[in-house]
Amino acid sequence: MFSRDYDIIVVGGGHSGCEAAAAGANLGKKTLLVTMNMQTIGQMSCNPAMGGIAKGQIIREIDALGGFSGEITDKTMIQFKMLNQSKGPAMWSPRAQSDRMEFAKEWRLKLESIENVDFWQDMVIDLVIKNQKITAIKTALGMTIKAKCVILTNGTFLNGKIHVGQKKFKGGRSGESASYGISEALKKAGFKTGRMKTGTPPRVDGRSINFNLLEKDSGDTKPKNFSFLNEYKITNQIPCHISYTNKEVHKILQQGFEKSPLFDGSIEGLGPRYCPSIEDKITRFKDKDRHQIFIEPEGRETCEIYVNGFSTSLPENIQNDALKKIPGFENVKLFRPGYAIEYDYFPPVQLYHTLETKLISNLFFAGQINGTTGYEEAACQGLVAGINAAFKIDKKDAFILKRNEAYIGVLIDDLVTKGTDEPYRMFTSRAEYRILLRQDNADIRLTPIAKKIGLASQKRIDRLDYKTNYIKEILNTLSSKNIGPDEINPYLESLGESTISRNTRLAKLLSRPNIKFKDIKNADAFKLFFQKNKIDLEAIEEAEILIKYSGYIEKEKENVEKFNRLESIKIPPDFNFEKIKSISSEGREKLKKIKPKTIGQASRISGVSPSDISVLLVYMGR
Repeated sequence: MFSRDYDIIVVGGGHSGCEAAAAGANLGKKTLLVTMNMQTIGQMSCNPAMGGIAKGQIIREIDALGGFSGEITDKTMIQFKMLNQSKGPAMWSPRAQSDRMEFAKEWRLKLESIENVDFWQDMVIDLVIKNQKITAIKTALGMTIKAKCVILTNGTFLNGKIHVGQKKFKGGRSGESASYGISEALKKAGFKTGRMKTGTPPRVDGRSINFNLLEKDSGDTKPKNFSFLNEYKITNQIPCHISYTNKEVHKILQQGFEKSPLFDGSIEGLGPRYCPSIEDKITRFKDKDRHQIFIEPEGRETCEIYVNGFSTSLPENIQNDALKKIPGFENVKLFRPGYAIEYDYFPPVQLYHTLETKLISNLFFAGQINGTTGYEEAACQGLVAGINAAFKIDKKDAFILKRNEAYIGVLIDDLVTKGTDEPYRMFTSRAEYRILLRQDNADIRLTPIAKKIGLASQKRIDRLDYKTNYIKEILNTLSSKNIGPDEINPYLESLGESTISRNTRLAKLLSRPNIKFKDIKNADAFKLFFQKNKIDLEAIEEAEILIKYSGYIEKEKENVEKFNRLESIKIPPDFNFEKIKSISSEGREKLKKIKPKTIGQASRISGVSPSDISVLLVYMGR
């Protein structure tokens, strides 16, 4: 008999819903995942890839906290790249091409392996709210299912509308129905809502592409992993390819602009600024004669190709004609056209940092319903919402990551403090403390937290203990042992480096920009260490970063201390901002709207000036 009473109900089976359901269930809560189609759990709706600039850091943070996006990416990747390696380590970002079908399959299998997760295929059409508290959901099949907490992770399905040229039809994703009822229930409960837009490129038949005319874009020769457990190693990577649009392509595309929903007023919602459609690119960058196109395989066993960089909602015949003018695409065959999709979202200033709504107790929002874009941003919100829903039931303290602790903390703080009126995307530039929030140390930062809350496996804990001890021993050796001129000077000369005239600390030598750990690992001081320990490249890389960037790291830690001082000054929940006449009108309005919990949060609200903060500090007795 189907149970009608759960601890947590998660609505939606995308990246956010998957992480939310897994977290809640692994924390001991009886969890139901409700999705309109169980065949699309963990579906990659857009590009078949995980990670990228700042997004890769988020996936590693999810992994360090006991989530599964990193593990599943490792298991299904067909190519790996560490981006931005020409820059400092704070900018290094892992990215993987994934096998789309295998990725969804592995998420389904992972969730099915968790004892506390149940599934139900149905559409949620209403929410049962009593005394400003959610108590149940109602479905299209006429069922009422009770829950202590509900997490909405509806992606682009809430009143979704798809646009292909002047054709418009209801849908949450190509070939799938939109979701109706939830938006109306939330509006009735008093939530403010808006519309957003995103888009996707056409998919084409790889057998019809002349790859000999394209640039090959191969993965790293020494690929790494997303998961710190390092359980899966990719061996046979598949290359991507690169081509470019040209003036002829642009001319054909422009012929369809009068039928473009982007320009005829059909689309109301704002699209992602940092992932524009090809129509946007041509319009905004008129001086550019060409735009780069990435040809990305959808998987190992399929000929379907994702045309990254060619997102469009133009008529399908225009898409087809323009594609055929791209070098290598002369005989291309379309599998399905690109399209734009509009959907409802709910401005995230209506949330606490736990992702629980301020209006309705025990109701959580995660993913694109909060105005974000991207699998990674959605997945980390699902994880945080799942943890906090479980904690709310157990009456535990809220799980909140600070801006200096994780990119996840930056993302959620940005959303609930500043809000967003366009699809939010994470960048390294959004993080003030990115030297501390590197992808290489996410486990050191966050796995102790995962252990404390009960989401870290013993294997993960053991791996972290081994890594931290390994790093400590290397750092001790570097900081305490010398190397002599006779031992190193011949090698320094071969590198064109200045030689040393006396015994020199290994750490001082390694702090030189052009000296790498591999250049000194054969020093006598390390012989005993490497006799006892196998080479751990991840731990060695971490130790090298700590030496080379020690000055920057210490400076950033000082900035964190200042940040934490403001974060420690609490603002009472019933504080009356109206009584402070010396605060600016805009500042007072924003403070009343957001209701910040700390002076630190108040200082990050757009429209609240430094002088407003000074006045608040006086009122707080500081």
